[in-house]
Amino acid sequence: QVQLVESGGGSVQAGGSLRLSCPAYGYTYSSYYMGWFRQAPGKEREGVAAIDINGYTTYADSVKGRFTISQDNAKTTLYLQMNSLKPKDTAMYYCAATVYPPSPGRWLLLDEYNIWGQGTQVIVSS
Repeated sequence: QVQLVESGGGSVQAGGSLRLSCPAYGYTYSSYYMGWFRQAPGKEREGVAAIDINGYTTYADSVKGRFTISQDNAKTTLYLQMNSLKPKDTAMYYCAATVYPPSPGRWLLLDEYNIWGQGTQVIVSS
């Protein structure tokens, strides 16, 4: 089973950018449906972006136009490019995966994913 380890988090001022990475150690993501989730202090974990095995992507309304989910050509690393960051984007960000295609309309729901990383912290200051 693939293991997920996120990196790339940090502190940035509002308007700045960060790129999160989630490499597939010893595996490729070619058979996995992948997602990025985040959890802010005192709030529930929420879906941010997802990508399927064919490269189809979906985004939460709150990040559309600012965040981009992608994979490298070899499908060994998942990325989340975050631009125009806002203080409300401050959260722990998690990479998630599943070999089972999420049900329609459920791509950004936690229950659809069964493999999780430990998270990487993103702090956006005003």
